[in-house]
Amino acid sequence: MSFSTETKREICRTLSTRKPLQYAELYAMLLLGRSFTPDNIVFKTENEHTFSHFIFLLNTLFKAKTEVIAPMRGETGRNKNYTVTLTRAADCRRIFEHYGHDSREITLRVNRANIEDEDQQRAFVRGAFLACGSVTDPEKSYHLEFAVSYRTLCMDICRIIREIQDCNIAIKMLARQGAYIAYVKDSEQITDLLTYMGAVTASMNVMGTKALKQVRNSANRRANSEIANLNKTAAASAAQIKAIKKLRRSGKFNLLPDELKTVAELRYDYPELTLRQLGEMLDPPISRSGVNHRLEKIIRFSEDEHKKEES
Repeated sequence: MSFSTETKREICRTLSTRKPLQYAELYAMLLLGRSFTPDNIVFKTENEHTFSHFIFLLNTLFKAKTEVIAPMRGETGRNKNYTVTLTRAADCRRIFEHYGHDSREITLRVNRANIEDEDQQRAFVRGAFLACGSVTDPEKSYHLEFAVSYRTLCMDICRIIREIQDCNIAIKMLARQGAYIAYVKDSEQITDLLTYMGAVTASMNVMGTKALKQVRNSANRRANSEIANLNKTAAASAAQIKAIKKLRRSGKFNLLPDELKTVAELRYDYPELTLRQLGEMLDPPISRSGVNHRLEKIIRFSEDEHKKEES
């Protein structure tokens, strides 16, 4: 089951018992279904829980006669749809007019008289998400959207969501494949909107996944940093040992001062140790920078001797 499907199932479980809120939720589902006109009302969804929720609200509030087409067991893809069609024109007109719409409307818009208070606004947003919303699995990305057929209706959805108190959701809009998409990509805003709609578990999953990603990213950064440091140390050690070998082959190793010779012998015998570890092996111990300073002197001495030989 997808994350979006599970989120819708969670929303459907929290059914309001107050009729005004049920009317507001159903209103969003009707507006954003397949067709909502005075002569034709059709609702279509791939989500079984959304389908059952719509049927319950429709029967509870309007007792309209419907025809239902449900997918056969095992069907997938385009055939996996639940379609609810109101079969009587009188029911379509009655419901259409109940929500304050009439046949003279040029384009479908949200009638704000149906969502007069904050509770109705919340119910409406819930219904809108059930009808045309989706949310991506947070393991993949952060994206929540509403796919709407009409531009003006999509603008209304954006406006209603921006008006949600204490959420500050910066929802955006774009056109995609003949539809209009209202979308949110910020993870915190997505969790706020999911919580607002009653999908608390889904919201916590997004937050938990984000926290886990941050831990993973932090661990990866530390690991990458450690690998880079190890590579850097290995490269430096190789350069130091190369210089020491040159001095030994040329017979110039014994020309080194005792303090440099001691460090050179330790580096040659323990190429895997860090500068700090080499410093701790000396008597008396010296700092990391002290060991580095001596090894740099050895490299310069080796280079100078090599130049003398060439000249």
